[in-house]
Amino acid sequence: MEEGNEPTVISRPTQSRVFPQRLLQLLSRPTQSRVFPQRLLHLLVPFLLLCIAFSFISLYMIRYFRVQATVPTVQTSFLPCVEVEEPNQLDLEYWIRPPSNLIHNMTDVELLWRASFVPRIKEYPFARVPKIAFLFLTKGPLPLAPLWEKFFKGHEGLYSIYVHTLPSFQFDFPSSSVFYRRQIPSQLTEWGRMSMCDAERRLLANALLDISNERFVLLSESCIPVYNFSIVYRYITESKHSFMGVFDDPGPFGRGRYNDNMAPEVNITEWRKGSQWFEINRKLALYITEDTTFYPKFSEFCRPACYVDEHYFPTMLTIKAGDLLANRSITYVDWSRGGAHPATFGKADITEAFYKRLHEGHSCVYNNRNSSVCFLFARKFAPSALEPLLLGAPKYFGY
Repeated sequence: MEEGNEPTVISRPTQSRVFPQRLLQLLSRPTQSRVFPQRLLHLLVPFLLLCIAFSFISLYMIRYFRVQATVPTVQTSFLPCVEVEEPNQLDLEYWIRPPSNLIHNMTDVELLWRASFVPRIKEYPFARVPKIAFLFLTKGPLPLAPLWEKFFKGHEGLYSIYVHTLPSFQFDFPSSSVFYRRQIPSQLTEWGRMSMCDAERRLLANALLDISNERFVLLSESCIPVYNFSIVYRYITESKHSFMGVFDDPGPFGRGRYNDNMAPEVNITEWRKGSQWFEINRKLALYITEDTTFYPKFSEFCRPACYVDEHYFPTMLTIKAGDLLANRSITYVDWSRGGAHPATFGKADITEAFYKRLHEGHSCVYNNRNSSVCFLFARKFAPSALEPLLLGAPKYFGY
């Protein structure tokens, strides 16, 4: 039993000798843990200082030397929800430049309102070249377009073209044509109804959006020019008056169509009749597009057998600015065959005698002087007349 207790007695001094060594090891560990962060800190501090220095240098270069980063050259394909106004919209050029596209989403009310904008200062602060706006009112195609192409050729910048067709009709002119993309947003029209005047107002309003358009000529698809462009341009732009056939017809097809409900805006003594095919200046075009006084009266009380397209513009313009009207038309028509419509000229009618009849034997007043040049355009021509007209145009029309 004593021998069995001996290991126990011997082990105690051994443990007492080992314990101080372990204690010393444990006490030494915190010292090692404190040394390691100091070494790491010595490495991190220079790195942070280097990063800060690089950042300051980059900002300095971007600010003063406009050094672009590597990513700004990549443009995003996303567009902002709100369209940013282009800077050129604040420039004069933006307001005087004609619309590049005639197609728009404006209603007639919006269009007429927009077209009624007019500068209060009469003198233009830019070099303005007056243009003639040719307004074609047609149901569909323009069969005489090749003749008009010859007429307009070489006179770019002196004219504008606007075409009103049936809404369902679309032109297929090549990009080289003067009629390429010249259709305006159109609506249905009916002869003798207010919708016909609506179409004419629509044409005028679209043309008024181009501030360089000074004169406006209403034409049909059956009209042709009977002089070259230079003569037509000079004749119209130098005229002191606008050309609209206006007269007081005391008979049943004149005053007989008057409705007493037109008063007090229109009295029977002011009732006029005239040709639908007119030429007017910008001032009269504005009178037509901005009118809200006479339009409701004619719309309600001038219906067949009162044909509003024969009375609305002649009456209204006589009341508003009768002194500006020449009281004659510059579009030749032939009523000698009788009937409700003028004669239509076909291929067989285009003879040398016919050309002379267009140019000779006429007398009128131009700028308060007698003149033998009275008609610049003529109608009505059938599609079959195109070929002989193209052959005779260089000799008889000068184009």
